[in-house]
Amino acid sequence: MDLRKGVFLDRDGTIIQERGYLSDPEALKLIPGAARAIRLINHLGLQAVVVSNQSGVARGYFPVSLVEEINRRLRLLLEREGAFLDAMYFCPHGPADGCACRKPEPGMLKMAAEELRIDLPSSYMAGDKAADIEAI
Repeated sequence: MDLRKGVFLDRDGTIIQERGYLSDPEALKLIPGAARAIRLINHLGLQAVVVSNQSGVARGYFPVSLVEEINRRLRLLLEREGAFLDAMYFCPHGPADGCACRKPEPGMLKMAAEELRIDLPSSYMAGDKAADIEAI
């Protein structure tokens, strides 16, 4: 099976409006044009994959279950606009935890590449911070 190209997307500030530590899934708002862009990624046959740092978990601001609930809400909002994500990954660790998954470390991208058969060198990364781009 051939490797596929992917588009890795940060979540907060790239697909959804940045609201600090989002605690209410109903408050989630898509950035205008985000669903259309993901729909285009889908149409081109590229893998659309979210990779997101969620240090609020490590800081005790919210549980992993809330991140998962927000991610479900995001998928629902995208589906309503005819777009879908192939996968979503998040790092629950804090900046000082020294993990391999927190961007700019490439751990989430490598995991996605292995699980989804993505060719990292021919893939893309979109985000709102330097750490996002450095991860690829």
